[in-house]
Amino acid sequence: MPDRERARGWTLLVDGAPQSHVDLDDPAHLDFEYQRRIGHIIDLAAPPARPLHVLHLGGGALTLARYVAATRPRSTQQVVERDAALVQLVRRALPLDPGARIRVRGTDAREGLAKTPDGWADLVIADVFSGARTPAHLTTAEFLGDVRRALKPTGWYAANLADGPPLAYLRGQLATAATVFPELALVADPAVLRGKRFGNAVLLGAGQPLPIAELTRRSAGDPHPARVEHGPALGAFSGGAAVVRDAGAVASPAPPSSVFR
Repeated sequence: MPDRERARGWTLLVDGAPQSHVDLDDPAHLDFEYQRRIGHIIDLAAPPARPLHVLHLGGGALTLARYVAATRPRSTQQVVERDAALVQLVRRALPLDPGARIRVRGTDAREGLAKTPDGWADLVIADVFSGARTPAHLTTAEFLGDVRRALKPTGWYAANLADGPPLAYLRGQLATAATVFPELALVADPAVLRGKRFGNAVLLGAGQPLPIAELTRRSAGDPHPARVEHGPALGAFSGGAAVVRDAGAVASPAPPSSVFR
C-alpha cells in the first residue's frame, strides 16, 4: 500500500497484517515502533558507521537490512526468508540499492541459521512471522543456542516478539533467553508491559554488558516512548515462567482482530 505522507513510501501487508514499511528515498526512516527500537540496537551495536555482519531471520520488505546498509555502509548482510514469492515481489516493487551488500537466502529461518558459520555475526535479528504468529520452532532454547553459536563473542541478538494479556508467551521467551544469554533487556510500550494491550516487545540478548542507559534514553525519546527493563526487574517480570524446548513449543499467540483495524 502506498504511504500518503511519503512520496516513495510503502507498507507491506502479509495476510492483512502490516509487516513492513519502506521509504525508498530514505531507507534510514523507520516507521513502525518496533523497527525504530531495533534501529536503536543497530546504532548501538558498534561505533557509528562501522560495518557489521548481520543475519536477518525473516525478511519482509527488507526494511532493517536497508537501514543497516544506509547507516553502516560496507556491512555484509544475510537475509533468510522462506517466502520466495514475497522476496520476488519486494525486489520488483521495492528495489534495493545496487551497492547494498545484502544476500537473500530462500529457506526456513532455522535452516538458514544452521548454515551460518560459528561466530560470524555481530548481530542476529529475528523478525519471523507466519501470518501474524512466530512459528513454534523459533521460540525455543535449542533455537537460541544456535543463535549464540552464530554470534561473535561480542555479538547481540534482537528479536521482535508480540504478545498480549496475560503475557505468558513473553514471559516464557524471557525465561528461555535467560538460559542462553547472561545479559538481557526488553524494550516495549509501558501499556504492553503492564498487560493492558496486545503489542510488540523487542528482546535484546548478549554475552557482555549492554548499553542500557543509552538504549533507555533513545527509546524514551521516540514518538511513542518505550520502557527498557533490565536486571532484577526483568527477572521478576518473567515470574518463574517455564523454559520453552523444541518438544513442547507452540507458536506465539494470534493478535486480536482489533489490532489491525
